[in-house]
Amino acid sequence: MNTGIEQNAVIQDYTEKLSKTEGERFQSMGQIEGSEGDIAKLENQVANYKFRQGLYYIVASQDGQIVQLNKAGIGEILKETESIGTIVPKTTDYAVEIYIKPLDLPLIKEGQRVMCIFDGFPAIVFSGWPDSSYGIFAGKVIAVESNISANGLFKALVVEDKAEKRWPPKIKMGTGVQGIAILNDVPVWYELWRNINGFPPDYYEVKTEKASQNEKQK
Repeated sequence: MNTGIEQNAVIQDYTEKLSKTEGERFQSMGQIEGSEGDIAKLENQVANYKFRQGLYYIVASQDGQIVQLNKAGIGEILKETESIGTIVPKTTDYAVEIYIKPLDLPLIKEGQRVMCIFDGFPAIVFSGWPDSSYGIFAGKVIAVESNISANGLFKALVVEDKAEKRWPPKIKMGTGVQGIAILNDVPVWYELWRNINGFPPDYYEVKTEKASQNEKQK
């Protein structure tokens, strides 16, 4: 009898302690969930602060050097899409702009070889003999504009011909350059006579081709 009473007392005590322990466990789990919620809230605040701090800095899409600033100083007000400066990339593939007379335009085409003389780099040029010249660098035409420029000339873009001698590594954006393109191999007297009379290159060859076409039509 006494043993049964003691057993029931032990079971009841065990049940109470187990319930208390489970209650404390669930309470601790609730505190953990609350702490995790607080941590997430704090992390969100940190991310917002970092984002707002990043608004004080404008990051370019590539490395480069600032050459001009349109806005400078603290407290400047910027509008959307407003230009704040000009950046020159550190590493880039340079292209040269050359202007061509309308008289010579018919013989300029994409892929044509052009010899370039850069300002600041001594050059000795023998007109008509590019392989014998010194200080000139080879390039090739990649595009010719279809519309005439305001100066009455047509603009063409020339890039480095990597199969030839490399362009000087110290050239910078805006460096002056003179382009020399050999249109065709002709006698000196013919070139002088062509320029004096204002004829386009290979004027008579074009005429001969037209004449032969007319003969075929006949």
